[in-house]
Amino acid sequence: MIELKNICFTRNNKKILDNINLVLEDEKFYCLTGPNGSGKSTLAKIIMGIEHPDSGNIYLNGVDITDKTIAERANLGIGFAFQEPVRFKGITVFDLLKFATKKNISRNDACTYLSKVGLCALEYVDREVNNSLSGGELKRIEIATVIARNPSVAIFDEPEAGIDLWSFQNLNNVFKELEATYKGVTLVISHQEKILDIADEIILLEQGNIVKKGNKIDMLDTILPSTKCCKKVKYE
Repeated sequence: MIELKNICFTRNNKKILDNINLVLEDEKFYCLTGPNGSGKSTLAKIIMGIEHPDSGNIYLNGVDITDKTIAERANLGIGFAFQEPVRFKGITVFDLLKFATKKNISRNDACTYLSKVGLCALEYVDREVNNSLSGGELKRIEIATVIARNPSVAIFDEPEAGIDLWSFQNLNNVFKELEATYKGVTLVISHQEKILDIADEIILLEQGNIVKKGNKIDMLDTILPSTKCCKKVKYE
């Protein structure tokens, strides 16, 4: 379980997050949505430790982790997939997956994780995680590493960004499986209705404030247009 208490964050004299209080429970799939610039990615980065709040506290299973580093939080079981994945020259996809799991996994294991995110495993398992890969390919590989690691808290920042339609459908199936089987906390930042529709709960963030949080049925009625002929998420 992750708990945020009175989290505030300011950058360049602009308040990005304003007194955020939020509890994310185990075995629940959450979607964080809202307009661009509302502070969604910043909130996710604060949980991971990439950014540090100006005030407030973060608790993991009741333990205060506010001052812990990214590495310490990762070792405690928090996983993060960036909106723009990092490239690693000289490291293969297989190496990255082994590092993520902290186990001496087999190539077959690695191929299974890659297949989950819509990649032809034999074409990617020995490739370097460098500029030869497209943004969409890197995104899928990074999501595969988070799934392989099986963290207690899994955070995905706009996983659909840069992914083609076919791969998005495959990715959507991955999230459906996570929602059905994952025992930890899943937090996905997304504008996509298909991902929002998987969530147990949706959190709506506007101008650095949580304006509403609830089950997906009630929340989708709030954030989707009433028209039935062209359903599209309001904040895309």
